Amino acid sequence: MTGCLKRAIQGYEKAKEDHMIVLGLILLILGWVLGIGILVTIGIILLIIGVVFLVLGQMGRAVGGRKYWF
Repeated sequence: MTGCLKRAIQGYEKAKEDHMIVLGLILLILGWVLGIGILVTIGIILLIIGVVFLVLGQMGRAVGGRKYWF
């Protein structure tokens, strides 16, 4: 792969991880404000999964047997 394409793919992977973290935070905050327990639970789960994927991606580790998800 060319360097430019490789950087673009890595940037796309990071963006997906960031989306999961942001969605988890939004659901967590909405759950607390609205008093809906299931939103808090789903928000915490998404937040934890997003952080784990972010850390694994920063280490250059393949997740689920695949280096890139596209």
